[in-house]
Amino acid sequence: MDAVWVPLLLSLKVAGWATALNAVLGVGAAWALARWRSPLRDVVDAVLTLPLVLPPTVLGYYLLVLVGRRGVFGEWLARLGIELVFTWQGAVLASTIVAFPLVLKSARAAFEGVDHQLENAARVLGVPEGGIFFRVTLPLAARGIIAGVLLAFARALGEFGATLMIAGNLPGRTQTLSVAIYEAVQAGDDNTANLLVLVTSVTCVLLLVIAGRLVPAAARHPAELYERRRLRPRVR
Repeated sequence: MDAVWVPLLLSLKVAGWATALNAVLGVGAAWALARWRSPLRDVVDAVLTLPLVLPPTVLGYYLLVLVGRRGVFGEWLARLGIELVFTWQGAVLASTIVAFPLVLKSARAAFEGVDHQLENAARVLGVPEGGIFFRVTLPLAARGIIAGVLLAFARALGEFGATLMIAGNLPGRTQTLSVAIYEAVQAGDDNTANLLVLVTSVTCVLLLVIAGRLVPAAARHPAELYERRRLRPRVR
């Protein structure tokens, strides 16, 4: 069972950290792009979405060039005592980059769908800009954000190519579920491969079920919160 539980727990750990980072970085970037008015916005959006269409091996190569031991930032990171190659932190970095566009696109669409009149009504009532974001904009965009975060978690859980290139395949240290399945198939161990595939499939189904229950709840919550705070302008 160690051949199943160890990769599963490591995969959940990596996916959890990657999702937490994307929940902050992806939502922040999505809000900035949704509010930014510039001809360069589409170019920036295309660059940030690039990990969604590039082959994972290409992303892994880019990561090695940037943070490898002889990479652009590798020596500087080494002087700071930070090692990413052949570590689970490297797997987190790879999963974060691969799953980032899913949060970005979903959250940006959610922010762009927020009615600006509601934000203006909050300004009229004297709510500061930070309060408008956390009390109006973020709750109203919660449905799209949660959907993007859940998709990012599922994508990070199944990441393979970039993770294998930067983190390697070290059992108990960097061997995630997808990498363990690949190794079992290569070794001809069908029993272990079948068990790992079953565990992965069940985990993904559970995530989809949870997503189906959370998204409708998130859709109701902002309206209730907004009504409770009475930020709607009154028509006289």
